[in-house]
Amino acid sequence: MSDTQGMPSTLHSLSAERRVVSGKPISEDMSVDLNLRPGRLSEFVGQKKVKDNLKIAIVAAQKRQEPLDHILLHGPPGLGKTTLAYIIAAEMGVNIKVSSGPAIERPGDLAAILTNLRQGDILFIDEVHRLSRIVEEKLYPAVEDFVFDIFLGKGPAARSLRLNLPHFTLIGATTRFALLSPPLRDRLGATYHLDFYDELAIEKILKRSSAILKIPLEGEGPAQIARRARGTPRVANRLLKRLRDYAQVKANGVITEEVALVGLSELEIDSVGLDEVDHKILHTIIDKFDGGPVGLDTIAASISEDADTIMDVYEPYLLQLGFLERTPRGRVATRLVYEHLGLPYKRDYRPQSQLWNQEQTSTY
Repeated sequence: MSDTQGMPSTLHSLSAERRVVSGKPISEDMSVDLNLRPGRLSEFVGQKKVKDNLKIAIVAAQKRQEPLDHILLHGPPGLGKTTLAYIIAAEMGVNIKVSSGPAIERPGDLAAILTNLRQGDILFIDEVHRLSRIVEEKLYPAVEDFVFDIFLGKGPAARSLRLNLPHFTLIGATTRFALLSPPLRDRLGATYHLDFYDELAIEKILKRSSAILKIPLEGEGPAQIARRARGTPRVANRLLKRLRDYAQVKANGVITEEVALVGLSELEIDSVGLDEVDHKILHTIIDKFDGGPVGLDTIAASISEDADTIMDVYEPYLLQLGFLERTPRGRVATRLVYEHLGLPYKRDYRPQSQLWNQEQTSTY
């Protein structure tokens, strides 16, 4: 029974990650992303504050001839956390070992990775918030004192063997900053937040990618793609590849404004990058629950979707656009989404906190 109950969540998560506008990587991205990935900070578009701070840290470490301090990169998927880790390794002139939280299942797995590092090397752990507790506790002395303790034998005859590790740099990446344990967060001293890109930055990325992939772009074609890329380079590159296929079959191979508009319409992506599932969520809140407030579990049940998937995958961009508002009583559709959908806004809902403040003011 438990397996059956757990199945919908897994299936919905998989379908969500396969969306064209999802920031998470899918199989079609893997072969192309490596070619499009910039190799130096100077080639990396956007995230100016992060780049400036990283450049200072890298130059300072090189002058001291020391490894970089441990780093934490956090933000929504598809914004370049893995790319930045590779760039940092290239700028420092060191090797990088790549793994992920779910892949390091046992302390022995961690020991195998750490003992193969050299002085100054970088260990990049994606989804670092998904490390198991026992592995995470083994990581603490490794990043703090550069030692790793191994217990040999069992019972009274057991003994501890301490391995000295070379001074390395741990770069952790996460999309769920709040799920990081405070001890691990404290040990990753340099923390950088990656935010969504503006349309101009996305256009620059598209033009660079089109040059590498030899995809002709003309006129307002890049601008139309950038408006629908949800501020995420990975989504922009994915849309570019889908439109390349459309242009080769339906047009003369050139992505113009008209080709982009028709092709994106065929993909059911609207003018701000919302797809069919986004519209389903918004219409559920507006049509079934009068614009809210409505609880997350109720929305999930209404559209046969998993609540965690809605919160982690769909909501962030809707919140960024200002189409949804989170309140103590649930989710509320804002005036902006009514205007975007061309619906009359007949509600005068205000968050409970504002109503309470107004009542207190009128009382006095």
